[in-house]
Amino acid sequence: MRLCVIPARGGSKRIPHKNIKDFCGLPLIAYSIKNALNSAIFDEVIVSTDDEKIAEIAVKYGAKVPFMREAKLSDDFATSSDVVRDAIVKMGDEFSEICCLYATAPLLTPDILASAYAQFKGVSCEFLFSATEFSFAIQRAFKLDENSYVKMFHPEFENVRSQDLERAYHDAGQFYFGKRQAWLDIKAMFAPYSRAFVLARHLVCDIDTPDDFEFAKKLFMINHQS
Repeated sequence: MRLCVIPARGGSKRIPHKNIKDFCGLPLIAYSIKNALNSAIFDEVIVSTDDEKIAEIAVKYGAKVPFMREAKLSDDFATSSDVVRDAIVKMGDEFSEICCLYATAPLLTPDILASAYAQFKGVSCEFLFSATEFSFAIQRAFKLDENSYVKMFHPEFENVRSQDLERAYHDAGQFYFGKRQAWLDIKAMFAPYSRAFVLARHLVCDIDTPDDFEFAKKLFMINHQS
């Protein structure tokens, strides 16, 4: 059986009540819940939260909240993997495939989730997670000293054409499919036994600040133009 876990704690600092803040007409978390349900790939869609209001909204949009998250898993040091492992243990042994879907992923669609799951099932891997390509060649990255003088991390690439440099990707922070035992064994996510499901950059926005939130809304409206 397949379980979708949506972590959504109540203590967001930079964007208060971020997970239930209005986003183009719906609470932000509602998009992840609806996408998970409409993908038709999960036997259960649950929200792991420590907040009663988030729990109420999650249930309103069709998710289940079978338990309230403990305080020790809701502070600034608890990881998403910690939350997923807690949910796996509490939900029982019948779930063999678990997806951690972030509450801050409104740019996804049910079809994207279904396609990602099909790839997860079709290849040999422990995890499959969303990723996207860096918008600029990371080999050209540089740092600044205390006086803003420049020093390249890799000066050997200074005069190499960008189209000749190897492409690089980063975690898109949207979803993570994994086998039950891989989650429970605390296996590293970014390892050779993991695969990446590459998303176009216009489908990715890390919603961490108020500016991010507004930018994500603009991307959402562009993506959903008829």
